[in-house]
Amino acid sequence: MSKTMKEIIEESLHHFRAANPAYARNERYYRGKHDLAFATEKFASAFGSLFREFALNLCPAVCDAVRDKLRITGFLPRGAAATQASADVRRATSLAQDIWHRNRMPIRSAEVHREALVNGDAYAIVWPDAEGKPVIHPNRAANCFIVYDEEGRGQVVRAAKFWRTRDKRTRLNLFFPDRIERYITARPGEGTLPSADEFVPFRDTSGRDGRSGTSGKASPGFAVANPFGVVPVFHFANNADMGSFGRSELESAIPVQDGLNKSVLDMMVAMEFAAYRQRWAAGIEVQTDGEGRPDQPFKPGVDKLWLAQSPDARFGDFDTADLDQFIKVKDSFRVDIASVTGTPLYYLLPSVRSFPSGEAQRKAETRFIAKVRNRQAAFGHTWAEVMGFALRIEAGSAAPRLETEWEDPAAVSERELLENELLRRRLAPEPHNPA
Repeated sequence: MSKTMKEIIEESLHHFRAANPAYARNERYYRGKHDLAFATEKFASAFGSLFREFALNLCPAVCDAVRDKLRITGFLPRGAAATQASADVRRATSLAQDIWHRNRMPIRSAEVHREALVNGDAYAIVWPDAEGKPVIHPNRAANCFIVYDEEGRGQVVRAAKFWRTRDKRTRLNLFFPDRIERYITARPGEGTLPSADEFVPFRDTSGRDGRSGTSGKASPGFAVANPFGVVPVFHFANNADMGSFGRSELESAIPVQDGLNKSVLDMMVAMEFAAYRQRWAAGIEVQTDGEGRPDQPFKPGVDKLWLAQSPDARFGDFDTADLDQFIKVKDSFRVDIASVTGTPLYYLLPSVRSFPSGEAQRKAETRFIAKVRNRQAAFGHTWAEVMGFALRIEAGSAAPRLETEWEDPAAVSERELLENELLRRRLAPEPHNPA
């Protein structure tokens, strides 16, 4: 039983309301605006304002370590087309490269990868511009929503995107295989998303609707025809099953990051109150002021000398706090983040950068490289769909199925290549001489 348009709008709005707090939390942690999760009420009231902006932020390293290895080098035909050196195949490959660079995707693809790694999801909308050229619009996870088919084939049956206009109204575009419907709130609003009843059809007379990825000829109607037969919204899901939403790389790192922040804050408090050597005096007469409050008999300082006339006077000092224990706890949290996320420890603890050999480093990075290859496979499939759709717009006909080419995340150095070649030659059997 098909849903009414009002039900579809309400379903999209419900998803945005439910998912955006998690996306916002991931984004905050990536940018270093953390919660004082383990701080007691007394600690928060005493030091909360002092340490609110402080955090030893390792979340960027968890995501950026993977993003640094996700570099697309090009697109090639897949399957039987890849073995055919025909002019059409060469033209499609060249055209894909032209579209890729025209849309500045060597840079913008890294933005999509960062969004997917941090928030679990990222999107790209592909649509022709006024000249009929394909334009790739990267979009944030918080602004888009897709619905997959119920058969579990991973096919997108519809999608939605919302954004705020300069006059504080909310735009909503709904994407279907045969059309794109555009809506806008009748009145400006603040804060939360409006209800479905507040949206009315949006009629564009300017001919450009660039933020929604539906630029084209002027269309006074609120619906734009989609002649391509597929939803032009492509979903980059990180660490996800087919047909489901992704999971952030920070999902398992955030609880450990909170513990790391607590250990650093405890160390700072100890430095503030217990790192300075406190001195004490006993067996002396203490004077009081007019209100009966004791006067401090001595003032500490490097230029001050404490003297007392009483033969019973005794002086001493307390030991300072041992900060090494705090440092050990802090470093143990770094190891925990590396363990739960599969991030190489030298990304999180710079003092362990050196390895005895390249082979030792590759063994230490086995889990990390496996994770990178998994992301390459998932993102590469989506990028191939994006470029295939863009080729279809550009060429006006069915394009060959593409395969995304990646830079090898475990590439070896030239020195290692030469050493391997020399070793291979030494182990190769000598040619037999019958004479």
